[in-house]
Amino acid sequence: MTENYSIYGNGEILVIGMGNVLMQDEGVGVRAIEELESRFIITSSPGGVDIMDGGTTGTELLEPMRGVKHLIVADAINTGAPAGTIVRIADDQVPAFFQTKLSNHQLGLSDLLALMTLSGDAPEHVTIIGMVPHHLENKLGLSDEAKAGLSEMVAMLVRELASLGVKFAKRDECLPCYWAEQAKLEAAGSCA
Repeated sequence: MTENYSIYGNGEILVIGMGNVLMQDEGVGVRAIEELESRFIITSSPGGVDIMDGGTTGTELLEPMRGVKHLIVADAINTGAPAGTIVRIADDQVPAFFQTKLSNHQLGLSDLLALMTLSGDAPEHVTIIGMVPHHLENKLGLSDEAKAGLSEMVAMLVRELASLGVKFAKRDECLPCYWAEQAKLEAAGSCA
């Protein structure tokens, strides 16, 4: 099996994990794509899939987003639902969601989508797979609520991609996710 996704390719599908990993649950989108890549291999996809860590960037995402057919964003979102709740927001619902912002990078993404719409480069479809955060503190790792919901967030990303014709295989062994180790070290007082 070949892994047919890249960091900056020319796929029709782009999956971006957004968030600040230094602010605990604010980084859940980045952690979700790390877990996705750790647990699964993409075995086939029509048009190709690119997966990237968007962190807290804004305009830097313009070029990778240009010309994609489907944009899927994993992120922390504030819907007023209980912490750890996973939500899917798609297409016409996305602009309404961005009227209530959780963090600065969401403003950047909102502005970026508006700019791309004006220039005719906007993705045909935009889907946000989000989790309501519990803690937004200066800490590595995720809260217990976010950890408990991370597998469901990854499963929702897999379902979203599968609905677009992407096929997966589970890895025989998960690749290491260093963020979890870093969080353990920080909790033990071993990280600066």
